[in-house]
Amino acid sequence: MDQLIVSLMNGIVYGLLLFMVSAGLTLIFGMMGVLNFAHASFYMLGAYFAYTLQGTIGFWAAVIAAPILVGLIGVVVERFFLRRVHHHGHAHELLLTFGLSFIIAETIKLFFGNFPVDYRIPPALDVPAFAIGGAQYPAYRLLMGGIAIAMFVAIYLLLTRTRVGIVVRSAIYKPRMAEALGHNVPLVFMGVFGVGAGLAGLAGAVAGAFYTTNPNMALELGVMVFVVVVVGGLGSLGGAMLASLLIGVITSLAVGIDRSLADLFALVGAGDWARGVGGLMTLKLSSLSATIPFALMLLILLVRPSGLMGEKN
Repeated sequence: MDQLIVSLMNGIVYGLLLFMVSAGLTLIFGMMGVLNFAHASFYMLGAYFAYTLQGTIGFWAAVIAAPILVGLIGVVVERFFLRRVHHHGHAHELLLTFGLSFIIAETIKLFFGNFPVDYRIPPALDVPAFAIGGAQYPAYRLLMGGIAIAMFVAIYLLLTRTRVGIVVRSAIYKPRMAEALGHNVPLVFMGVFGVGAGLAGLAGAVAGAFYTTNPNMALELGVMVFVVVVVGGLGSLGGAMLASLLIGVITSLAVGIDRSLADLFALVGAGDWARGVGGLMTLKLSSLSATIPFALMLLILLVRPSGLMGEKN
């Protein structure tokens, strides 16, 4: 029972981390229609900026400064690169951001090397929150989850309860009318892209200290972020949160299930036959945990192509 509780909590925290990264991508696509392939690279930049600044200005100041720097980079990317190809369609945007992701990764390797850096949690935060079954549960995991929830609430309230959110949504759905009312639509788009990049940078600055900060971290998480966005529904913030938690919990629980289809067939007396067949019948669920999110994405696309909470076209 204790192991189940720990797995559930780990899955929820991992899911909230996925939301922290995917929130910016969801915001950018939902507001601008841009599929940013380099979004996970902004996550990596946030971790490396925080690592670089930590020794100079302290951990929390670095966590605040890193997403701001990443957001400024996002503003530059939108203003001088994406804006020039936006009218050509999604293919050009994907190619541009795909190339940008390689440039960021190689730049990181040039300055920091092709190995993990020593970005760690400060000793004051590296403490247990409580004990479950004799094991200490890190307080920093709960802190990451709390930051993700606060991010979700802040974005939701900003978009639905403030004048800024009204301007942003009007610039998306009625850009000509927004311009006629005196709003600078290109500036709004640039701000949205910068904020989305900054959110990914915040996720990297917070999570990089707990997980490993290395030049491959964008590649490791980037594909999963796109799975989250597709499962939740392109442009749906609530869908991104739901999909993140669903994928996080399912993946975490699957890791602890050392069973196969042969064990299931054994319940009806066909275990020997299933083991004799071999192959998929004897493959443990724990070894398939990394592929479960992709199977879930395939199922969602077959049943509901718009995603769990995406708008039907």
